[in-house]
Amino acid sequence: MNPLINKIKTLAYSILFILVVIGCNSNKNKESIERTQNVLSSVIDSIDSEIKSGKYGMIDRFMIIRNDKILADFKYKQDYESIAKKYDTTDHQYNYDHPNWHPYYAQTDLHSLQSVTKSVNSILLGIALDLHSDYNLKTKVMSLFSDYPIENEDERKNEITIEDLLTMRAGLHWNEVDYLDSSDDCVAMEASNDWINYVLNKPIDTLPGTSFVYNSGASVLLGEIVRIITGKKVDEWAEEKLFKPLGITDYYWKKTPTGALDTEGGLYLKAEDLVKIGSLFLNGGKWQGKQVVPQKWVSSSISPIATNLYPGENDNTGYGYQWWVWDHSNGKTKIFGAQGYGGQYLTVAPDYNLIVLFNGWNIHKEPRKYSWAVMQDRIIPILEKNR
Repeated sequence: MNPLINKIKTLAYSILFILVVIGCNSNKNKESIERTQNVLSSVIDSIDSEIKSGKYGMIDRFMIIRNDKILADFKYKQDYESIAKKYDTTDHQYNYDHPNWHPYYAQTDLHSLQSVTKSVNSILLGIALDLHSDYNLKTKVMSLFSDYPIENEDERKNEITIEDLLTMRAGLHWNEVDYLDSSDDCVAMEASNDWINYVLNKPIDTLPGTSFVYNSGASVLLGEIVRIITGKKVDEWAEEKLFKPLGITDYYWKKTPTGALDTEGGLYLKAEDLVKIGSLFLNGGKWQGKQVVPQKWVSSSISPIATNLYPGENDNTGYGYQWWVWDHSNGKTKIFGAQGYGGQYLTVAPDYNLIVLFNGWNIHKEPRKYSWAVMQDRIIPILEKNR
């Protein structure tokens, strides 16, 4: 037989074999994907059923997005007007029981994000620092607030940097535990006439940059720093640099008594728009191919810069630039996100291209099951098992 013909036959058989193998693997992959989807659907239905039965408390919205596809989107109707009658019904924006303010703004679809606001404000600061080279993470904070009278003078306070505020390591004496307690520092700040003055005049009790202490006042200062750097109000900067690129047109943002934006907990968004922010960070700061947030800022924001947040507890939680890192190993982030009072959770798992969102309003009673654990305990185990 002609050697050339023999080689051609051999090559043809090889190609046919490869195609058969690829076809088999492709079928197996399709079967695996379908099997995973079927199992996930069953778990999602189970979670939905448990939410409806009240096991997760007061849940308003539950969404799951994977590979840019919506796998779950459930809305739940709660009678907040009737519930509020049992509590203080004074109509003001920091009454967490008044149905005009919480959890929805004025009967709209805009849901209070509470401390998820901190994570959004961090994005705005990252963009501002990237565009204004006169300021950076090591900029000393007190130098930006020289117009404020400081009662508790302490040289250590002058060492606080922007990064210290971002990572909740400002060193200020701050007690933030119970938002229904008037002695809580966050509650007291919100009741004061000048929030910035309240924070700046807190005594310092720890060397800045060393110990994590959750401090909403730090986030208030960061909001003002965004205004100082950009020369624009925070909402104007947000519209220009974040909301408009993402197609977010509807929002509400509380104002403090001085007219500044509440950057520690005052933002309201629709769930569909909050998910966009999760997708933005899942894709390294890109939205529809455009770099909206510097990739380096995203990477730092979701890295466990502050660790050992709760000494003595078996807790692997880390903290980046106003973003929580709920699971990490050897410096690599596995699950990150934003969270807010009442049950606001935007949770992201990059390895699974997965976003889980919950809006809720559990402020008076602990639920039997916790929505923040759904991704880690219910969804990821299924995806891992069917990989």
